[in-house]
Amino acid sequence: MSAQKVERIAAFSEAGSGGNPAGVLIADSLPPAEEMQRIAAEVGFSETAFAAPEGESWRVRYFAPESEVPFCGHATIALGAALARRNGDGVFKLSLNEAEITVEGGQRDGTLTAALQSPPTRSGKASPDLVSGVMDLFGYTVEDLHADIPPALIHGGADHFVLALNSRQALADMNYDLEAGRELMNRHGLVTVLLVYPEGPQLFHTRNPFASGGVYEDPATGAATAAFAGYLRDIDWAHAGRIDIVQGEDMGMLSRLHAEFSSEPGSSIRVSGQARVMTAE
Repeated sequence: MSAQKVERIAAFSEAGSGGNPAGVLIADSLPPAEEMQRIAAEVGFSETAFAAPEGESWRVRYFAPESEVPFCGHATIALGAALARRNGDGVFKLSLNEAEITVEGGQRDGTLTAALQSPPTRSGKASPDLVSGVMDLFGYTVEDLHADIPPALIHGGADHFVLALNSRQALADMNYDLEAGRELMNRHGLVTVLLVYPEGPQLFHTRNPFASGGVYEDPATGAATAAFAGYLRDIDWAHAGRIDIVQGEDMGMLSRLHAEFSSEPGSSIRVSGQARVMTAE
């Protein structure tokens, strides 16, 4: 199977530009894992989603250029857009390696949109060793940290570490060594590190290093957004049930993500945004 059959769709785009490119391959059956890994590496995006019909749902697996990941938000949004283009507007059941979720896809006024319901969320205290390791990796000090959002382990289908900063400039100054980041994330079982600056109670600017998958930075990260929304709920942040994320702006790939959620601890997060077709098979 060739990478030429992969659809390229940017998820969480804004006004027809930006967003995070994802590969989407829809087939009658999933290729072998090593074949999916090869295709994902050839496509070269941070993730490629592979989907095949399985009963009344779609069996889905996600591959980064160097590894498989259990869940990817932006590739799910891209998949929702691709399924809507093929099958019309609808809600599609997805069977992942570790969860059952849905994605809704459709077109509104000529614009592709999609919304996923994340796997359950959870969060926990990070060890002092991990906190210091992440701060050392990026060159941050205690003076750079936001006092009201403690560093934590967060999960919404995949494991992430969140570090909240107290200035937009500190976020813009993000810099790290990819190999050192890969070693740290793999050692602690992290898919990404989420760096966050809160502009207000419901508006956040984020950056998302993805060294574990061989990617320096993702311009839009739905899985980390879901995990972060769940964490804000856990710490009783004044979110009023919804947040907006601006990501990718420091990369010149402006992306917007919207998350809505109930007050029930651990419950699914709805993450939505626009999508744009880059190329199609």
